[in-house]
Amino acid sequence: MISKAIRTGILGHPAALTRARAWRARVLRGPIDQPVWVRPSLLALLIGTAVLYIWGLGASGTANDYYSAAVLAGTKSWKAFFFGSFDASNFITVDKPPASLWVMEISSRIFGFSSWSMLVPQALEGVGAVALLFATVRRWSGPGAGFLAASALALTPVAALMFRFNNPDALLVLLLVAGAYAIVRAIESGSTRWMILCGTFIGFGFLTKMLQAVLVLPVFALVYFLAAPGSWRRRIVQLLAGALATVVSAGWWVAAVTLTPAADRPFIGGSTDNSVLQLIFGYNGFGRLTGTSTNGGGGANFSGTPGLLRLFNTEMGTQIAWLIAAALIGLVSGVWFTRRAPRGDRTRAALLLWGGWFLLTGAVFSLMGGIIHPYYTVALAPGVAGVAAVAARLLWAARSTLLARLALAAMVAASGVTSVLLLN
Repeated sequence: MISKAIRTGILGHPAALTRARAWRARVLRGPIDQPVWVRPSLLALLIGTAVLYIWGLGASGTANDYYSAAVLAGTKSWKAFFFGSFDASNFITVDKPPASLWVMEISSRIFGFSSWSMLVPQALEGVGAVALLFATVRRWSGPGAGFLAASALALTPVAALMFRFNNPDALLVLLLVAGAYAIVRAIESGSTRWMILCGTFIGFGFLTKMLQAVLVLPVFALVYFLAAPGSWRRRIVQLLAGALATVVSAGWWVAAVTLTPAADRPFIGGSTDNSVLQLIFGYNGFGRLTGTSTNGGGGANFSGTPGLLRLFNTEMGTQIAWLIAAALIGLVSGVWFTRRAPRGDRTRAALLLWGGWFLLTGAVFSLMGGIIHPYYTVALAPGVAGVAAVAARLLWAARSTLLARLALAAMVAASGVTSVLLLN
């Protein structure tokens, strides 16, 4: 009787079964105009990335005890939650804004404070960054390039490390890739709405790790101005709208902290005068570039001597450098092959977007004289992976020419040689 009822009920109705099958097909197969391999491969990549980042996560314990203490404090006090306090008594804050802490604290409030409740959100942010990078690269360069870029990000050593840790960098990378996706959508249609959304993502990136988040802004703005449709006046107005969105989405918390009397809030950790503005422009800002505000630490102690080859040194090289030489070769070759393309050419825009991200952020990391840890290079990984994948797809499409074949061979050889040298 029960089985007959099920067969004749709503769940067994032919139309319902057809809809269920269609839904499963959409999930597993993807859009009908997409190659059949794409969706299964993407799902496999994301599941594999989740396993890589989550498996054995409890072995990390409380990871970085400095941020773990702040997460625990945020589960006990909403005031500590808002300000990013190091302790539940709200004596002092950590030396970063609290956006990344908010995610971990919400999880810990729901599931109880533990290594898993704190670190699983970090791992899922990594999976989200991989998925968003695929979606962003795919829009202009096809699913093959998207899959290549996403795989490179997932397997980059520093990414596999930091998406299993509780530092702010996991959320920062996710928000930066989200900003890149938004700028790509804005360029496609000349959309002010997408430009504002891009600015909002970068603003919340600022609330994650302050001025490091804005390193990509000059690149995003330049690529939008060069490649977006519409008159130059309209593009400038849209860029101003995006800049305003960045200021608002970052500034509300800064304003709230600044306007709160010092007696009613914790001391701003990392600052010398209990000022969030001094933290922004001093310890977490220009002090990082010049080395004049180190709070007892020095950049060379963590990441070697500043210089053009710093990203290849003993401290940083094993984290990120395996694909850098290939990305540089691909960027130069790709720009050459697209030199005569029209202003709005999307392949060139993609090369400039990811290549500019990589070059500007990499230059700052290479030359800054203040505190810099090797794991900061996780912010380079999407740019390096993106430009390498876009260039590889372009050169493969032009493989009938000798120059393209030589450039492709050089990319593969450079990656292999660099990896071998770094391991020895």
